Amino acid sequence: MQTKLWLGFCFFAAALVLGCSPKPAELVELKRFSIDSLESVITRSDLSFDSAVSSDGGGSLRVAVSQPTVIRLFEVEVRDVEAARLIYRAKLRTQHVQGQAFIEMWCRFPGKGEFFSRALNSPLTGTNEWTTQETPFVLQKGEKPDLVKLNLVINGSGTVWIDDVVLLRAGL
Repeated sequence: MQTKLWLGFCFFAAALVLGCSPKPAELVELKRFSIDSLESVITRSDLSFDSAVSSDGGGSLRVAVSQPTVIRLFEVEVRDVEAARLIYRAKLRTQHVQGQAFIEMWCRFPGKGEFFSRALNSPLTGTNEWTTQETPFVLQKGEKPDLVKLNLVINGSGTVWIDDVVLLRAGL
């Protein structure tokens, strides 16, 4: 009996080493936002373009606030997306944040309303170098949003830079 268990473990370990395990869901880029100006950003108050601070060399959005604020960044119309995970990914840098800074995604479903997902598993506080944050939204079969909203939330005060914003789709 012990020999059969040991052989089973060896086959399982060999399968993992040889890459026979299930592959992660493929990521498809639905929309990448070029942060090289304020042109496509929805909210304009408390926000500026910073050409000197960037995660990718092209500039970033700088948000400096003295009270809790939601910055509406982008909206994306989507079609025929269901039975998938939507993933909002962005890079954040913070300076003297009192409270928390994180990204949030709102999905609008025709006739049903809006629902959100927030990156509360990794909020930033204080001063941080560039950090990647992401928040997923799981869509079951038949759940088809028509609009996705991407926001930056600062529950407090301080300065946050945001760069390299992308909306992705992955399988379940």
